Amino acid sequence: MSFASLGLIDPLLRNVQDLNYQTPTPVQAKAIPAVLGGKDVMAAAQTGTGKTAGFALPLLQRLAQHGPAVSSNRARVLVLVPTRELAEQVLQSFIAYGKGLDLRFLAAYGGVSINPQMMKLRKGVDVLVATPGRLLDLNRQNAVQFDQVQTLVLDEADRMLDLGFARELDAVFAALPAQRQTLLFSATFTDDIRAMAAGILRGPVNISVSPPNATASKIKQWVVTVDKRNKPDLFMHLVAENNWEHALVFVKTRNGVDYLAAMLDEAGYAVDTIHGDKPQPARLRALERFKTREVQMLVATDVAARGLDIDDLPLVINVDLPIVAQDYVHRIGRTGRAGASGVAVSLVCADEAPQLAAIEALIRQTLPREEEPGFEAEHRVPQTSATGQIVKKPKKPKKPKVPQTAPGATQVLSKKPRGKPVSKPASKSAAGSRKPAGKPAGGRGKRQP
Repeated sequence: MSFASLGLIDPLLRNVQDLNYQTPTPVQAKAIPAVLGGKDVMAAAQTGTGKTAGFALPLLQRLAQHGPAVSSNRARVLVLVPTRELAEQVLQSFIAYGKGLDLRFLAAYGGVSINPQMMKLRKGVDVLVATPGRLLDLNRQNAVQFDQVQTLVLDEADRMLDLGFARELDAVFAALPAQRQTLLFSATFTDDIRAMAAGILRGPVNISVSPPNATASKIKQWVVTVDKRNKPDLFMHLVAENNWEHALVFVKTRNGVDYLAAMLDEAGYAVDTIHGDKPQPARLRALERFKTREVQMLVATDVAARGLDIDDLPLVINVDLPIVAQDYVHRIGRTGRAGASGVAVSLVCADEAPQLAAIEALIRQTLPREEEPGFEAEHRVPQTSATGQIVKKPKKPKKPKVPQTAPGATQVLSKKPRGKPVSKPASKSAAGSRKPAGKPAGGRGKRQP
């Protein structure tokens, strides 16, 4: 099958050829004809399978063929995304696919001044890619009206609900024209998403090109069990031991990001960070430096789990597991894109057993475990299964019974003393404290991602 066989016009065919797109991916092959036909679509496909082209190419064709140009402060296609990074990525895709077409595009998101976005909307745009909060801010200030929206696209709608945008989405749906085309493209579909889809889609074409919530088969995944306090040291050990030189590293908190980045910097690695408190221009600069390999290690919170399209990224390291299981799919989906292979390593402590169980249930597989010599966990991680259950809790070590002694440590009292205590020689407890394991002089064979 070729892109030409899908009915795309010549300008779009030239653009995909310039981008070295050889043949449509499965989701593109199914979605493009449906979108061209004006149908609603609900498509589930894992990250890296070409979802953006699946809706952008046919929408660009419909816009080019069905003028006239949009009016002031209006948009014809509205694409809602959860994060600023994804908004920029989708915008750049529309620009690349629509090269040579007389169309206008804009991305609108928070964290930057609203005034330039309002100025660009004065002439109207054909495609507006926006985060829900900033979109409603623009609407309240009459910078954008929704009466000419022909198509609504929800990209990664599950993440929008995770981030608490349900109320904003309902407000947008209520303001849009009732007669419109609606498209949902996402790697995961939760029950909440399906309930929302039932209310806004009309006879949709359902597309699924992989098992629900599956992770790419070419991504090698495993976990290394470790105590929480030893995670930073284990991370640095694994990076050095395996000569990992280019990796996207996920940490749960902003403070954790800064702490790990400082360790990498002190060890001589070129490192940058992305988290929610960092200004958007600085986040975009960090991403660009990472893409060009000016930066070796990019340490981020889940704000980077979606919307980062990085060519040939070999490795994702989860220093902390995500709270939401679906975010694991998106995190590791930054590697193994477009058919390439990749590696995803997760450092897991005992407290994260419920998250690990939820992830394994979601991806329908039990992740293999390893221990790194010198970093074995004292607090063992319970055994989990792909059913989402903790199947075996580790046995707690029995504490040695220490006899009760009287003042002066020369008398030992029985468990139930009767009468006067009997004098005995002072006893020594046979239980010694466990010495902390030091770092090994030599590690395992080097693993190349």
